[in-house]
Amino acid sequence: MKTCPFFGVCGGCKYDFASPDYREQKLKLLADWNVTDNVFWTPIGHRRRADFCFGDGKFGFFERGTKNIVPISNCPNLVPEINAVLPELARFPWNGTGSALVTLCENGLDLAINSDVPYFSREFKLAAEKSRFIRVSWNGTIVHMVATPTVRFGDRIVDYPIGAFLQPTRTSESAMRDFVTKHAAGARHVADLFCGIGNFTFALGADGFDIVGPWVTRDLFKKPLTAKALNNYDVVVLDPPRAGAESQCREIAHSNVAKVIYVSCNPTTLRRDATTLMGAGYKVTDIMAFDQFVASPHWEIAAVFEK
Repeated sequence: MKTCPFFGVCGGCKYDFASPDYREQKLKLLADWNVTDNVFWTPIGHRRRADFCFGDGKFGFFERGTKNIVPISNCPNLVPEINAVLPELARFPWNGTGSALVTLCENGLDLAINSDVPYFSREFKLAAEKSRFIRVSWNGTIVHMVATPTVRFGDRIVDYPIGAFLQPTRTSESAMRDFVTKHAAGARHVADLFCGIGNFTFALGADGFDIVGPWVTRDLFKKPLTAKALNNYDVVVLDPPRAGAESQCREIAHSNVAKVIYVSCNPTTLRRDATTLMGAGYKVTDIMAFDQFVASPHWEIAAVFEK
């Protein structure tokens, strides 16, 4: 395959991941990060979750630059399990408009729908019950469930909350976990901030903090861990949303934490927060980029700060 058959029509990708110069094109976005020789390229066809759209009875991806829906029967960037269920999803009795997040979990497929219509129809419930999904939810309400979806982090298996963030591929998730655990090796006490449901937390034996998952419930945007609390840790790991961790980094800057491992899906907010840390005496000792959102303009960057 020299090009994706949907590229240029479907708006799901900015770059043609099947093009021979794909890596060259995407690396241009990192021209000022000096990570060319330290990049993890996620394989094509490994994406285990995708956010589809529906409206006017149609299901698929938005056409580039419009709200027109392009039916998708097989996306070469998705895992086979998701592609196999796309014809079935196209036949669902969709009403209203919204998004449909399909996630391949450890024990089957999960479907989480967000719609402008608050209630699902009887016909939709019947279709969900006949489908191969192990859980179907509509605006957070379970429509049908035969098993609680689970995900695996290394040797640990945990329940997957409806709509919770999950790295798009197992391969990139594992590569990021390897990077973090390598740099946290030997730490006695680790804080994992914005930890989600535990990609790093289990592997590090860390104290986890977030508003989802099985850890300490704390909104780190509104109530960042204080410098005094942070002084109990020799390593702090952060993996915040795209907004970054501005308030939390100001607290870290006033702490005695020796090492900070910052994983970011937004180079712009990482640069802002890095300025705060470096102003407090931290220096970047390692940095790595991960092309985990394949074909998108997004890069994941992991940076190690030490003082």
